[in-house]
Amino acid sequence: MSHTTAALLYQISVWVAPLVLAITLHEAAHGYVARLFGDNTAERLGRVTLNPFKHVDPFGTVLLPALLMLTRAPFLFGYAKPVPVDFSALRSPKRDSIFVAAAGPAMNFFLALVSALLFRLLFILPQGVADWVADNLKNALLINALLAVFNLLPIPPLDGGRILVGLLPGALSRALASLEPFGMMILITALLFLPWLGAQTGLDLNFVWHGVAELTDRIVHAILWIAG
Repeated sequence: MSHTTAALLYQISVWVAPLVLAITLHEAAHGYVARLFGDNTAERLGRVTLNPFKHVDPFGTVLLPALLMLTRAPFLFGYAKPVPVDFSALRSPKRDSIFVAAAGPAMNFFLALVSALLFRLLFILPQGVADWVADNLKNALLINALLAVFNLLPIPPLDGGRILVGLLPGALSRALASLEPFGMMILITALLFLPWLGAQTGLDLNFVWHGVAELTDRIVHAILWIAG
């Protein structure tokens, strides 16, 4: 086995498990909290589960992370199939939708904190194993913080957008909710088109990713401080 192949396999081994765990528990949390507040749609479809294969999206969970890894992108990102939620089935749709939407990012923040705390146990492992586990924990901390921050962007259908729809008063809530069919287009424009346009014009238009990266970095440092 060549050194390059071995290095690639090692990178896969320390990135894939944290990513799959992060997106699986993120989606399962949405389904669990929806069931808690009266909607069993996700449960009926088998999505309130820790089985990652129930949540895998062929592009978002497999192809996108693989492409980022092969192109040596400075970050690894992915997403799962969204858990279906019938918000009208919730006992108090406007209020409960906030908790359902917040459950995913909250789970990622929790996993990031657990990852940081587990660094304290590395001393009980043999050196070679400890290094591998440390890389997994480091990546789990980064991935979960990044997923939480990204999903909290205030654009429907991201969790942050749905939380804001639940918090805003009637007219503003409906106006923001009406953007949901265009949410992915807005994200693609902000995350891909504007940076490309900036590269053509010599301007730095990658402000969304800069903001996400800066906030993620601050949260990672805060979690490490909390974990001691």
